Amino acid sequence: MRRRTPDTPGPGQESVWGYPRPPRVEPVHGRVTVELNGRMLVDTTRALRVLETSHPPTVYVPRSDVASGALRDAEGTSFCEFKGRAGYLDVVAGDVVAARAAWYYPSPSRGFEQLVDHVAIYPGRMDRCTLDGDVVTAQEGDFYGGWITPRVVGPFKGAPGTWGW
Repeated sequence: MRRRTPDTPGPGQESVWGYPRPPRVEPVHGRVTVELNGRMLVDTTRALRVLETSHPPTVYVPRSDVASGALRDAEGTSFCEFKGRAGYLDVVAGDVVAARAAWYYPSPSRGFEQLVDHVAIYPGRMDRCTLDGDVVTAQEGDFYGGWITPRVVGPFKGAPGTWGW
């Protein structure tokens, strides 16, 4: 399937089609929050984002900024051609368990060392995530974990028919 023409960014927006490939890691400028089951699990200003062509930013929060007991090891691994082997985590809030709702790179590839001791969370598996005050919309599909806010424009990879982009 052919990808659509990139949307034109407005004032204060950026296009995911201007992001690099291979991806880049940079600090998030603003506050990141994650809520599940009525509990604030993350509230940090120390997050990182990974920017890759056609993808909304993936947000990585310091593990030390995740509420105690909110992460537990889960089965399985995956491999990213850029970042290396990822492990998975369940996100736990009281009696609610979001299975494999987070991932991390214990030994990221060269160029992605900043991701050590950080964890990414699928926003679509949480009750609410915010990025600098904007409520996050989850990236379509169940493979990528991009955080869509009014500050980024697409089209975004992840929906059916976009794998070949």
